[in-house]
Amino acid sequence: MAIEISPGVGVRWYGLSYLLGFLCGWLLLRTLAQRGRILLSTAQVADLMTYIIIGVVAGGRLGHVLFYEPRLLVTFHEALPWWGLLDIHKGGMASHGGIIGTVVAGVLFARRRGISVAHVSDCMAFSAPPGLCFGRLANWVNGELWGKALPASMQANPPWWSVKYPQEVLEPNFPVQSLQPLASLVDPSQPLPTAIVDAAYNHRADVIVRLEPLLTAYWPNNFIQAATDGPLLLGVLTLVWLRPRRPGVIAGAFLVTYGAARLFSEQLRQADDGVFAVGVFTLPMLLSIGMMLLGAAVLWRIGRSNAPRIGGLLSLSGRTQEPSSPTPAPKA
Repeated sequence: MAIEISPGVGVRWYGLSYLLGFLCGWLLLRTLAQRGRILLSTAQVADLMTYIIIGVVAGGRLGHVLFYEPRLLVTFHEALPWWGLLDIHKGGMASHGGIIGTVVAGVLFARRRGISVAHVSDCMAFSAPPGLCFGRLANWVNGELWGKALPASMQANPPWWSVKYPQEVLEPNFPVQSLQPLASLVDPSQPLPTAIVDAAYNHRADVIVRLEPLLTAYWPNNFIQAATDGPLLLGVLTLVWLRPRRPGVIAGAFLVTYGAARLFSEQLRQADDGVFAVGVFTLPMLLSIGMMLLGAAVLWRIGRSNAPRIGGLLSLSGRTQEPSSPTPAPKA
């Protein structure tokens, strides 16, 4: 927990990552609106962010449940919020589901405000990378979405960039007997593996130094995805939007680039237990391929349109809207 107000109550890292992502996205779009690079006013940017927040949270949670834990749809309990689908405080958000939710929210916003759906999609795509980046960093803090284990030849002296997770001692196949030398250092009222994990997350140096050699070194997949889904993705979109583009180009570039980045980084990630797969392609890989194909179709469709060009981050003055064909000269 990032900020604990009382035992079990406070601001969690995942919630904080969403807050920072939404804040950065709002600042990006607000700056573009103030400089006339998009067709939204600063007030409309604030309204759009409200739609995005609802779309990301609802779509991300529903996507996680449908893709990875459908049992939560029929899980009910006595404690608030009573339904497993709504247990968002326990974690479980899917980035692909969040993107779908954002698209739905963007379409609703655009139609109610009378703005091009394609242009609103561009704005949402351009503001998304910071949130995706912070979300992956929160996964690392929470010890989620592990990378694959490094080769056995690298385990004895793992490189500095590798990652080890204290939660590994909770895995069913972990040799619990190897933890006995640490028993005298932790709370005896708890099960030994749980007490060791708690001590590690409480920064107990005496526990960490003895625990580290017992853990497996993994690929730093959280950091890899934070880099590809954040700075790299934003950099590509910025380069694409340096010049005015037809509405939908940025959204199409986002789908292609993000899908390709996820397809690459998923090669280094451990597949979730029981996740749907077709051969070597897990569900996240298949969803990423679908995003790439959809993005390519969007770009192909836009390339055949005559829509005016909008934006241009290097434009020196005002809102840029370039006609797709030259205006005929007046007759004498």
